[in-house]
Amino acid sequence: MQPRSVLEVLAELAPAAAERTLDVTRGSQPLVWLETAEKAPRQVAVERLAALDALHREERILHRGWGFLAGRIEIEGKPRKIRMPLLTQPVRLERSLLAYRVVPAGDVEVTSLVTDRDLAAAFESAPGLAMPGWLEATGSRSWLESVAAATGFPVGATIGPEQRIPADGLVLVAAAALFVVRDVFGAGLADSLRSWAGRDLAGTALAAVYLPPAPAAGPPPQGDGDDPVLSPLPLTTAQTQVVVRARSEAVTVVSGPPGSGKSHTVVAAALEVVDRGGSVLVATQSPHAAEVLAGLLARYPGPPPVLFGDASGRAGLEAELTSGTDQGVEPSVIRAGQQQVRAAAELVRTRSAAVRRALEQEQLAATLAAWQPLLPQLSTEVPGAFDDAVDLDEIRTLLAATGDGWWGRRRARAARHRAFRLLGVRPAGPAPDGRGTADDVPEKALIDALAAAGAQRAAARLAATGGTDLSSAWHALHAAEQDLRDAAGKAMRDGARSAERWTRDSRRAAGALAAALRAGRNRRRELLARMQAAPLVRALPLWIGTVADVEDLLPPEPGLFDLVVIDEASHVDQIRAAPVLARARRALIVGDPRQLRFVSFVSDVDVTQVLARHGADERLDVRRVSTYDLATAAAPVTWLAEHHRSVPHLIDFPARRFYGDRVSVMTRTPRADGTDAIEVVHVPGAALVKGVNEAEVEAALATVERLAGEGRRGIGVISPFRAQAEALEAALLAAYPAERIEELRLRAGTVHAFQGSEADVVVVSTGLLDGDSPSRRRFVTDPRLFNVMVTRARRRLIVITSLTSPSGLLGDYLRHAGAPRAAEPGVEPAGWAAELATELKRLEVPVRPGYRVGPWTVDLCVGDVGVFCAVHPGGPAAHLERQGALHRAGWRLADAFPSRWHGDVRRAALELATLAGAEI
Repeated sequence: MQPRSVLEVLAELAPAAAERTLDVTRGSQPLVWLETAEKAPRQVAVERLAALDALHREERILHRGWGFLAGRIEIEGKPRKIRMPLLTQPVRLERSLLAYRVVPAGDVEVTSLVTDRDLAAAFESAPGLAMPGWLEATGSRSWLESVAAATGFPVGATIGPEQRIPADGLVLVAAAALFVVRDVFGAGLADSLRSWAGRDLAGTALAAVYLPPAPAAGPPPQGDGDDPVLSPLPLTTAQTQVVVRARSEAVTVVSGPPGSGKSHTVVAAALEVVDRGGSVLVATQSPHAAEVLAGLLARYPGPPPVLFGDASGRAGLEAELTSGTDQGVEPSVIRAGQQQVRAAAELVRTRSAAVRRALEQEQLAATLAAWQPLLPQLSTEVPGAFDDAVDLDEIRTLLAATGDGWWGRRRARAARHRAFRLLGVRPAGPAPDGRGTADDVPEKALIDALAAAGAQRAAARLAATGGTDLSSAWHALHAAEQDLRDAAGKAMRDGARSAERWTRDSRRAAGALAAALRAGRNRRRELLARMQAAPLVRALPLWIGTVADVEDLLPPEPGLFDLVVIDEASHVDQIRAAPVLARARRALIVGDPRQLRFVSFVSDVDVTQVLARHGADERLDVRRVSTYDLATAAAPVTWLAEHHRSVPHLIDFPARRFYGDRVSVMTRTPRADGTDAIEVVHVPGAALVKGVNEAEVEAALATVERLAGEGRRGIGVISPFRAQAEALEAALLAAYPAERIEELRLRAGTVHAFQGSEADVVVVSTGLLDGDSPSRRRFVTDPRLFNVMVTRARRRLIVITSLTSPSGLLGDYLRHAGAPRAAEPGVEPAGWAAELATELKRLEVPVRPGYRVGPWTVDLCVGDVGVFCAVHPGGPAAHLERQGALHRAGWRLADAFPSRWHGDVRRAALELATLAGAEI
């Protein structure tokens, strides 16, 4: 299907706009009037709101409103209670010396009851809007009355918050108040999608995702995949592959388990595309996710990200844009930075090559024992190989010579004859007179002699130099790698602010952007639509916002960005993703289909009828096919296997049950293996009242108090069920003031609310009873929900359950909780490693041979030190990769090659024991 047809199908399946919110106090949500700017608000109520805000700090549920429509009127024949602010803004409550201070945390926005967006934008352009003291300023009451009239509701008198709200009819309360917003519903997208259907979307990521790839017109472009990735972030091999693919491939798909560095990869890919002259749009599920990615980007030098949506982290960028910008970074500075990157990269190559040569020497010397019995015969048959004056590398080059054509073959024969002369032999073959065979050395003997001579020379060289000790070389290599990352980051930052990008038009656009970022949401939409997009994106090439913000705020320009990143794509439906994909030329789709998916309210009947009417295939089944699912049909998936978040006991079960043991647990250490990180609290005699298991709530509260007493911080309290989660929240609010919640970094919510988040310690209230219905049990043990529920904790998970005999998935997990998975048995060492292990055990030093960490094997674990006793069986390159991976994982590492101690195992064991801190 063509993009036009795809968008028409999606438009028909797009849900209608959500029902208008008319009562912000619905469901007993609190509403606290702020009497004036000078007087302190009602302290007890505000204390509760501050605690609630702290408990949900990632969700930004607290809002401030100005000018409330209040009362009761009849709508469509039904009486409706109205409590609706005319102007709102997400806020935070910060503790000051005597009271709480209201701090803005997002956009000012005129009520959605004003359906004319241009009119709403005009209202938001009023000077001084929502500033301190605004309600008391001249003209503010007239402004409120004009907005009230624009809603179309019959509004009567204007009153103060101390006056009585009538039982019938509407009044305008000219005051400010704090209230809570928990559920946010997106607007309908049908009209927007139909508008996109009328545009030319060829060459966009939308076309790349939905259309089959066009046959290549010629050979694949060269260069992009060959250029090394020089990033300010340390990257694994798989992450590097993603960065390379995102340079030029129309669709790149990334997946991995929790804690596998997906966000890390997104940042690296975004910085790389910007550094190569492109622009990037990152679309997330929530404002918090956008702020997390922006914070991660801020840790590395690069272009400042533009948080264009309802976010609280824009102050720094706004200040930078308004502080005045010069002509941009001069080309000479950029060239100097690029030269520093090249010099740093060359130093890394030099130091890496030095380590590789040392490893090659050690690897060669280690084979000498096997050649020892054959040395007398080989030195007799091939004497030149054992002559120190003969260059063995030259011999190998001569023997390997080949050529095409008569002249090439003649040159190759001449090279081989020269090698034979240097070795003092003639090749086996026909005798010069052509009768019989020459009695000379076969070629295999030549190869063996070269190998044996190389081993002999390597051993002699190591003996003369004191053996292989790479401790300083590793330190120098890692320092050089860090210097390279720093240089690459600085060059990226300068390149993003180059004079070429930062033109006169770009500076003008950046100034206008600063004004737009300070404006209300409707006004910002209007201002962004007026801007020249090309120079703005050229000057500020990295933009971050939610999927909803992208369509609501950014100009509808096809291919505006070079790359769009859709994060948590399994949680994004096609209807919301389509306008995002249309705004870029390429897409990087990131997700995990084994975690929670989006929830669709489109019926099966509607899907079947619409698809049949348009002749569309099952890819457009918006109920079941997520944006991630769709992308996997368009491009291969790069799997990020390494897990870096949780201790082994926490990740082992989901790794085995949900990911088929395709997870490389890089947090594994001998000490971590012994950590029992899952505790099960059994609650007897529980009952369910209105969906709430009060006994589990009490147990959870006691558990939090115990954790707080142990000094634990960063505690999450979650439940699969909304009613149970709200009861847990209420209990925590009653038990702890806001300051204590902030001190403990305490959070509470449903499992769905915690997707994408993590905490040091997580307390789970399952909310199940023995007599529960099968559907209630199935909800908890849904593999995707269960996977999210048990992978939020970094260090410890406490499961509170009232079940006496749990079965199925939950029963299996609780059995795993009681018996941590034992570390894989190590491979019994041989040779030098075995001798070292035996001697260390004799010294009563704890040693574990053949220890597995992710895909790697550590020869010996001496205490918490990883010891390599030989070069990796895969050679020096594999040894370098293994050492780098374990170094990034935080391991203390040491090489203990036999050449360093001339085979003296006793001395080697003593030094290793000292290094590990053992008392001998």
